[in-house]
Amino acid sequence: MTTEMQEIAITEEKPLLTGQAEAKDAEAAARILLDQGQEHSIETPHGVLHVTLHGTRTTRRPAILTFHDVGLDSKSCFSPLFKFEEMQEIVKNFTLIHVDAPGQEEGAAAYAAGHQYPSMDTIAEMIPSVLQFFNFRTVIGVGVGVGAYILSKFALANPDSVEGLVLVNIDTNARGWMDWAAQKLSSVTSSLTEQILSHLFSQEELSSNTELVQTHRARISKASNLVNIELFWKTYNSSRRDLNIERNNSFKCPVMLVVGDQAPYEEAAVECNSKMDPTTTSFLKMADAGGLPQLTQPAKLTEAFKYFIQGMGYSKFEQQYRHLYPLRCAKVFSIDLFLCLHLPAVASSCMTRLSRSRTTSLSSSYSMDGSRSRSRTLSQGSQGGQMPPSPSQTMEVSC
Repeated sequence: MTTEMQEIAITEEKPLLTGQAEAKDAEAAARILLDQGQEHSIETPHGVLHVTLHGTRTTRRPAILTFHDVGLDSKSCFSPLFKFEEMQEIVKNFTLIHVDAPGQEEGAAAYAAGHQYPSMDTIAEMIPSVLQFFNFRTVIGVGVGVGAYILSKFALANPDSVEGLVLVNIDTNARGWMDWAAQKLSSVTSSLTEQILSHLFSQEELSSNTELVQTHRARISKASNLVNIELFWKTYNSSRRDLNIERNNSFKCPVMLVVGDQAPYEEAAVECNSKMDPTTTSFLKMADAGGLPQLTQPAKLTEAFKYFIQGMGYSKFEQQYRHLYPLRCAKVFSIDLFLCLHLPAVASSCMTRLSRSRTTSLSSSYSMDGSRSRSRTLSQGSQGGQMPPSPSQTMEVSC
């Protein structure tokens, strides 16, 4: 009897120990996937896309799918943002899919002379193959510059596949004659590297020759796939078409527009915002930010992104405070200001911190009789005395 009891005890312990070891192995493997990513070459009807997957392939939530700007790849465009400590708390609950435009990934082989680079429409048509490969039904798109334009094309053509869009430095218009002439002149007087830098950075950043500008100048000029970058750049300028966005004919999902107040495409982003449905659009203009706010201001963009996904219902925080504010409209604002508006007990300490900031105003614009107008400004002097904006307003934030 004693021997039998000992045998039973041993057989009960073994699965427990094995399970613990397997759990540790699974956790370690998940951490590797989250940190380093898993690279894939995905065949599409229009060619091969290089894609990096971070996290697991859980399809309970939409994947966060990113698309980079010209002159960048997924790593140089998004690594500082998605490796930011506070962003880790968000993305650990999602699968992260970084898509590189054809031939733009780090270390890509240079295309042969005469290679026909795919148009913007064609690249957008390649994205559904990525979703199918990983078995994701929907995504939250995050695009910068050219990537924002491509994801916009994808979202307009596949509205059921996109639950939300974050568009940084978006330009929804086709090139006009003035743009065409300026591009022709620039191609004669400036090198390819300088042309791309003027697309990525503001004149202030270029004039001051910041460390970020110097880093990207060296990286682009020495890239082994520089011919591919040139093809991507020329194709964007030649095949970009007007997206024909109107208030009643726009995206079918929540959208957050992001631009720096010194960015080259600040006016284009403002114009895009004026055409969007104000009930589903948030406009974040970042003060003292140049052309790449995801690199220079990751903390502020992370904060805005957190509220954006909370508005979509993907956060316990949203469930806790839903009765206080219609977050489903995806309004974006400073977290300190949010606490001041909705948690009076901490308003005093919040406003003390807010008063130290140079830009603490919250501008709200809305549609009235078919036109947009600035309605009011909540600044340092309006402490706790204003009601939250109605859900029909689009909020513009300088932070």
